[in-house]
Amino acid sequence: MICLKKILHYLKPYIFLIMLVIIFIFIQVKVDLLLPEYVSKIVDEGVINSDTAYIINMGIRMILLAFLGMLALIIGNYFAALVACAFAKDLRTAVYEKIEKFSLNEMNKFGVSSLITRTTNDITQMQNFLFMFLSMIIMAPILGVGAISQVLKTNASMLWIISICLAATLVLIITLFVIAVPKFKKIQKLIDKLNLVSREHLTGLKVIKAFSNEDYQEEKFDKSNKSLTKIQVFVDRLMGMLDPALSLIMNISAILIIWFGSHFIESGTLQIGEMMAFMQYAMQMMIAFVMITMVFVMWPRASVSAKRIAEVLTERLDIKDGKDILNTKTCLGKISFCDVSFRYRDADKYVLQNISFDAEPGTTTAFIGSTGSGKSTLINLIPRFYDATDGKILIDGKDIKNLSLKSLRSIMGYVPQKGILFSGTIKENISFGKRLSDKQLKEVAKISQSIDFITKKDNKFAARVAQKGSNFSGGQKQRLSIARALAKDPKILIFDDSFSALDFKTDAKLRNALNNTTKSKTILIVAQRINTIKNANQIIVLDQGKIAGIGTHNELIKTCAIYKEIVLSQLGEEGLK
Repeated sequence: MICLKKILHYLKPYIFLIMLVIIFIFIQVKVDLLLPEYVSKIVDEGVINSDTAYIINMGIRMILLAFLGMLALIIGNYFAALVACAFAKDLRTAVYEKIEKFSLNEMNKFGVSSLITRTTNDITQMQNFLFMFLSMIIMAPILGVGAISQVLKTNASMLWIISICLAATLVLIITLFVIAVPKFKKIQKLIDKLNLVSREHLTGLKVIKAFSNEDYQEEKFDKSNKSLTKIQVFVDRLMGMLDPALSLIMNISAILIIWFGSHFIESGTLQIGEMMAFMQYAMQMMIAFVMITMVFVMWPRASVSAKRIAEVLTERLDIKDGKDILNTKTCLGKISFCDVSFRYRDADKYVLQNISFDAEPGTTTAFIGSTGSGKSTLINLIPRFYDATDGKILIDGKDIKNLSLKSLRSIMGYVPQKGILFSGTIKENISFGKRLSDKQLKEVAKISQSIDFITKKDNKFAARVAQKGSNFSGGQKQRLSIARALAKDPKILIFDDSFSALDFKTDAKLRNALNNTTKSKTILIVAQRINTIKNANQIIVLDQGKIAGIGTHNELIKTCAIYKEIVLSQLGEEGLK
């Protein structure tokens, strides 16, 4: 019920259009109910009396009515399509905006492939169902009730034929639904899986080719594809039985009406025109029932899709937007971790435990440790990609949980582990966080050591960037990502292992340029290389989510065995001097 209310909320702006749909459908149904009466009059009065003028007059009226009905149906379907498409647009926007608010916890819970399916396929299912509902389910009851009332006026003695046929149709539909509904749920999950396999294959194409593992990937895709196809074929065959079965029932009802109607005509209790009108009204009743059936054929899949969409829209957000706003002009960017611990949703163990340190403006704080020690997780707590489970993180003495997300992230420049570029131009990527003049663009490109390869491009800053930056090397993508963060001119700069793809010479140049231009900023660096962080004002060594040592490079060599071991493994005995 909550799911339904959440979905129906997006139909409120289109109530007027829905009313127009109902009006035009009512006109079309009225025409459908009038035409059999004209047929009866032409046969019983025009043909029997050989009145050609009467037949022509009634025929012209019928043609005009048919055109009126056609026009009403076209307009009604137009507005129905308009409502369905607008509803899908609003729903898609709502889902997209909700996903944008997700923390990494929610993203991990649903998965990227499932969210793509929900935003596209599931909403399309809802759109198709709504169009069918507006164009058929509204018409069907009006047509059915009208046809029944007309049948009762014509000859109620053959109503039992229609009753038997409707009962047979009902039994058929219920049987099909009981079998089909569970299969529709499986279909949507299998589409998720197929989407996941396809996405993995496309994103990992280089690795697959490098290891000549195409056959394995094809087999993996084929397995998912066949599973989906098997259930889809079963459901389609099942639903494919519906049309011929309904046609059979309708034709049997027509045969029975003619059979028994001929006896009534012979006895003089029924005229030929009345029998023809009765048969047409009976067909209209059956058509009304078929319309309802067609809508309910789509209902199981649409209901599954509605629940999946509602799961996204009603998902409880881990990250609550605060109300306090940081003054970007007066903000210094001091970061304080106060006994911070963190664990992932539904996890038993803590990833980080009792982390406490201060990162002062104008200083560089570096983090190092073995893989899985919690370095990236710690960094991700600052822009609130995750929220600390225990303890507090302060910026200039203010708890970041009380700050608005926009205000908090506006003072930060973030460079992720994997350099991510967007399709467009180099200029658009660097100016992603802030519009820059050409002079400012060149400046941040120089600092990030990107200017050399940018100027070699034919269009320089206007050079195209392919999807995911596939036309740039790993090091170039990292440098452009760093340029994007610097372009924002933030108070806090976060580098999450952002120098790993750079050669030692470029790394050294970049660090020197950063030291000269970011003296008032708070810099946080996650790195694996000792050379990248040895000159940091403060180095924090992490081990299994705990702080194993804090100090400068020289201090840690003397006081922290883990750090000393890392230095020896990378630089040898000379690194200890």
